[in-house]
Amino acid sequence: MRILEIRERTVPLEGGVANAVIDFSGHTVSLVAIVCDRKRCGRPIVGYGFNSIGRHGQSGILRDRMIPRLRAADPSSLLDGEGRYLDPAAISSTAMRNEKPGGHGDRAGALGALELAVWDLNAKLDDEPAYRTIARAFGRSTGRRSASVYAAGGYYAPGGSDSESESSRLRAELAHFRALGFEAFKIKIGGATLDRDLVRVEAALEEAGAGSRLAVDANGRFDRTRALEYARALAPFGLRWFEEPGDPLDYQLNHAVAEAYAGPIATGENLFSAIDVANLLRYGGMRPGRDVFQMDPGLAYGLTEYVRMIESLEANGFDRRQCFPHGGHLINLHVAVGLDLGGCEAYPGVFQPFGGYPAECDVGAGRVWPTDAPGFGLEQKTELRRIISDWP
Repeated sequence: MRILEIRERTVPLEGGVANAVIDFSGHTVSLVAIVCDRKRCGRPIVGYGFNSIGRHGQSGILRDRMIPRLRAADPSSLLDGEGRYLDPAAISSTAMRNEKPGGHGDRAGALGALELAVWDLNAKLDDEPAYRTIARAFGRSTGRRSASVYAAGGYYAPGGSDSESESSRLRAELAHFRALGFEAFKIKIGGATLDRDLVRVEAALEEAGAGSRLAVDANGRFDRTRALEYARALAPFGLRWFEEPGDPLDYQLNHAVAEAYAGPIATGENLFSAIDVANLLRYGGMRPGRDVFQMDPGLAYGLTEYVRMIESLEANGFDRRQCFPHGGHLINLHVAVGLDLGGCEAYPGVFQPFGGYPAECDVGAGRVWPTDAPGFGLEQKTELRRIISDWP
């Protein structure tokens, strides 16, 4: 087996939503296709991957550095021991050749897109869903399973709105999510005054029904003083978690919030390497059995690096069920199911064409079931299928 071609394409996110820090209207995603010489129904088998949601496409790094290294490599050096599959670890090390350690920024997303396309391709070679390929590779059960899921939304309306109309909009949004089968939710905070955000939280709780069903996300907005002010104000609600109160690399701030806030905190979506996670465990005050880790393989060099993160967690007394990968898309659904993680998020109706799941994925009672489509099943998603089918 050998690679015939590697393609990359920058795809804009659709829609204009904003959190406390970012307006997503200008964001893009890198979509990667790996074409191999194996065929099914007379057509080459193609693996697809992308670098998740919330950053930007990395066509320059892919086109100028990583893909040329793979093209120049001995084809046999990219295969597993049997020569039947691509070796994700070999792909990663080859694509990273001559890259200095540290500086885990945009190249982490570039490699994430490439490496995840390998997992999609390998699963398609066996005509099975990716979660089974992932589970087998890491010694987990390959039976059909589901994942706990929550619906992420509650973004600030463009141009703002008064508290009453915003509260009505939030309640209606969460009611819509509930009708789709979701039972837990997440909304944004930090883009308004504390008083206004508390009104938003109270409105969301009216629909969620309990604090344990509602998480809030500040997207790293606060300094230490503001983070602790919000922690004190949020404590009585008994929320599912308080996410990214401050800069994701400010472990001292995270530690201070963990000491002051009895409820769960969540972070990690903006950590891109195993050493970042190791430093979070050393200095960030994260608590076994309580707090939540949201690292995202598509932004963190792919699944090979992500599993190293999980190994670091478990070696330090944490449980992989504390992991809820950021992203709200099909790839991380398969990762969560294949690795027996705590669950995953979903973005119903936003961040298209990548966010959310296709209609074929069953959602109900707060859980989501991946389909039996080969690979990650990206072709089942109408919005992505259109892009893939139009790709020359």
